[in-house]
Amino acid sequence: VKKLAWQFKPTVPIYIQVVSVIKSRIFNGEYPPGSHLPSVRELAQEASVNPNTVQKAFGELEQSGLICTFRTAGRNVTEDEELIKRCKEDICRKYVNSFVNEMSTMGLSREDILSVLDDIIKSQTEKEGGL
Repeated sequence: VKKLAWQFKPTVPIYIQVVSVIKSRIFNGEYPPGSHLPSVRELAQEASVNPNTVQKAFGELEQSGLICTFRTAGRNVTEDEELIKRCKEDICRKYVNSFVNEMSTMGLSREDILSVLDDIIKSQTEKEGGL
């Protein structure tokens, strides 16, 4: 599993970006269902952010149900694999919808869009030895 780097964009709140990285780590299996998450301090140090930022991100993730907090044992990823799958699919659909809308606005047909996607996927497969 490829470890995601912390690269923050100045236009998006940092805690939202922390949420995004943690979600990606859950979705790609770096943090599998039921696994123990690093502490607030550990993640804050790794990401070079304030612990309050990580705490806020954990709050968002807990609200979504992706993580659970245990008073004395810290935080774990949910064991609900179906919830993880649904959240991952929701995010994928959001990105694909945005992409398709942008391409349609530029006048690309369905076939044009599929051709672009196919080219990109082939390029990625050759570059990385698979997606």
